[in-house]
Amino acid sequence: MWRGLWTLVARAARGPRSPRPCTRQGSGAPAPGSGATVFALSSGQGRCGIAVIRTSGPASGQALRSLTAPRDLPPARKACLRLLSDPRSGEPLDRALVLWFPGPQSFTGEDCAEFHVHGGPAVVSGVLQALGSVPGLRPAEAGEFTRRAFAHGKLSLTEVEGLADLIRAETEAQRRQALRQLDGELSHLCRGWAETLTKALAHVEAYIDFGEDDNLEEGILDRADSEVRELEVALGAHLRDARRGQRLRSGAHVVVAGPPNAGKSSLVNLLSRKPVSIVSPEPGTTRDVLETPVDLAGFPALLSDTAGLREGVGPVEQEGVRRAQKRLEQADLILAVLDASDLASPSSCNFLDTAVIPAGAGSPNGRSQRLLLVLNKSDLLPAGGPDPSADLPPYLLLSCLTGEGLDGLLEALRKELAALCGDPSTGPPLLTRARHQHHLQGCLDALGHYKQAKDLALAAEALRVARGHLTRITGGGGTEEILDIIFQDFCVGK
Repeated sequence: MWRGLWTLVARAARGPRSPRPCTRQGSGAPAPGSGATVFALSSGQGRCGIAVIRTSGPASGQALRSLTAPRDLPPARKACLRLLSDPRSGEPLDRALVLWFPGPQSFTGEDCAEFHVHGGPAVVSGVLQALGSVPGLRPAEAGEFTRRAFAHGKLSLTEVEGLADLIRAETEAQRRQALRQLDGELSHLCRGWAETLTKALAHVEAYIDFGEDDNLEEGILDRADSEVRELEVALGAHLRDARRGQRLRSGAHVVVAGPPNAGKSSLVNLLSRKPVSIVSPEPGTTRDVLETPVDLAGFPALLSDTAGLREGVGPVEQEGVRRAQKRLEQADLILAVLDASDLASPSSCNFLDTAVIPAGAGSPNGRSQRLLLVLNKSDLLPAGGPDPSADLPPYLLLSCLTGEGLDGLLEALRKELAALCGDPSTGPPLLTRARHQHHLQGCLDALGHYKQAKDLALAAEALRVARGHLTRITGGGGTEEILDIIFQDFCVGK
């Protein structure tokens, strides 16, 4: 219904659509259709108590006057109760709170208005169609409000990405990280690094232009070299974060593995708090990899249930075993599950020898893996605990049936995931996207070329390239294609 409603509003909208260039200083990024005034439902779609409809652009004041009585604008940034009416027929639409945000003191930097209306579909439909009838207004495109904020210098590109992550945050850790990025911590860090390179470049170019004069301070090139070395150390530390920020944004890959009937599917259902996997006493029930996104102790994770690892079964189950082994190689964290009452069985011993013990030395693809050994079915153990003759690495006792030991497992998961994803509350800002790492690596490579350059002109060019990579992280000099991809991640109305 809402998709059809938006189509009707788009068809009814009138007004000029030819854009007047509006460029963010230093970004080279035009705001799409910035000559027009746009409007959209900003709150979530569907029935709700209050729905927020917003406008941005030069005709926002006219839109507010056209729909409200009395016709004068309310005081800036103060909510006022007004009767909304259709400007064509004069029919009352709703009694709503309206707010007026004159530019540039607004989210987008343009004149903005908000209508806080009752959230029924008929009310929202009527107000949207009324706005579409106001000359100079058109429906907004996905992410257009945020793109206009970027174009007017209200947000850097990393802050835009932080806002997108905040909207999509599902765990406490994701929320904390997104807020830090939205607050500008990463953009401030990159700007500081860019300023360091600007000073170093100025020193090198000063030496090129005035090196034969006696007016330059001594050691000006040494100072530039020192600044570059310090920056190399800082960049290297951030690039060695082992994808922690990207894991925090998209989720760490946690694979549950073990021999048949150890309770892997029961553990997946317990951690996800829903029946993801079929649980049966029959061995080999799980044939394929089942994946579900979960919140584990406040951290995002992609939890994978795998087939029981064993030999000598049919071709279908063997394919499941092959896929399980491939998932183990790709895992960030392995939850190795054994039946605590059956540790001496050949399948348990084989799993310990082939999967648990080798994981401590690293995965087959050469990267180290984290592993938690979970002894399930602790409710079947005698009072003395697991078989003392079993030579086991550190383990956690758990009963998926009774839930005993779950708190200890969640605390262990929290520590492991904090190490994998980083603590979003402390330390330097994390790199949450592949493009951040790409540009930091490009900057570091350019600094390497600076150190190897035999000619000062080539050294200066290397510093310019390095500085360009840093400015692209925050949106300076970004290409239109990259900006389109980033802003398309937003919903209409944001």
